[in-house]
This record gives sequence, C-alpha cells and structure tokens, in this order.
Amino acid sequence: MKEEKKEKEFINPIDPDKIAENPHLLPYAHTVGGAVIKPMDKGRAKGLSVQAMQEQTKMQLSQIEEQIKLLAMQAKKLQDRVSVSEMIYGADMNFKPLINHIYHLYQRENGEAVLSMVGPDEWGWAGHKFHRFLATVKLLADHTWEILKEAGPEEE
Repeated sequence: MKEEKKEKEFINPIDPDKIAENPHLLPYAHTVGGAVIKPMDKGRAKGLSVQAMQEQTKMQLSQIEEQIKLLAMQAKKLQDRVSVSEMIYGADMNFKPLINHIYHLYQRENGEAVLSMVGPDEWGWAGHKFHRFLATVKLLADHTWEILKEAGPEEE
C-alpha cells in the first residue's frame, strides 16, 4: 500500500516544443481568439503617410492663401480710404463735417475738390455749379472717409 500512496510523477501531456515560454512576444496570435497580426508593408505605410501629410499641408496652405487674399483686400480698402481722406481734407469745405454723415465730393473747373452736403440729384432748377461729381462719402469715427458711391463713366 505504501507503494500506491507513493506520489506519481507528473507528466505534462503538452509537447514542450509546441509551447512558448513568453507568448506575448510572438509576432503572431498565439490563441484562437487572439488578434490577427499581419506583417506590415513598410513602404506602403510610409507612402500613405506621406500622401496624407501632403494633402493636409496643401489644404492648410490653401486656407492661409485665402486669408492672405482677404488681408490684402482689406489693406487695399484701407489705402483707398486714406487716399480719398487726404483728397477730402485738401478740398474746399465751408462747414465742419460730422461723423456718420454723408457728403458729396465734386471737382470745380479749375481742378479744385469741393465737399458739399448737397448730392448730385438734389440740386435745384439752376443745376449744380461744379464741373464733375467725384464720389459720395461718409465720415467714419477714425476720421477717414468711406466711399459709398464713386462717379461712374456717365457722370464724368
């Protein structure tokens, strides 16, 4: 009976050549339910990354280009306001212009600019006394003038 109680030596039924000591380090799934791991084509992955980077960069450059165009247009408008403001402040005016009021710029026969409160369509029966209409303008709070209407070819 002592022999029956004798411990039996454990024999592992799994072949040691068919198991891994560190299965988490394997380059492939080691269980049926494991994630499929496929070797990566490094050239293709780099190519796709470069393509995505170029598309993103192109889109951002396009946005910056649109912003530059908008800023250039705003700068041009500001330069135009300064230019017309200088012309108006050099013009003959017999009143003090008020902010946010509309005025009209004319030119006399001698080339001198004149600022008037009377618009080109508001002159009475005698007609206006100026050589030509230049623009309808509005005094802004920064004391520059905004052009509301410029003289068209028929008014020159």
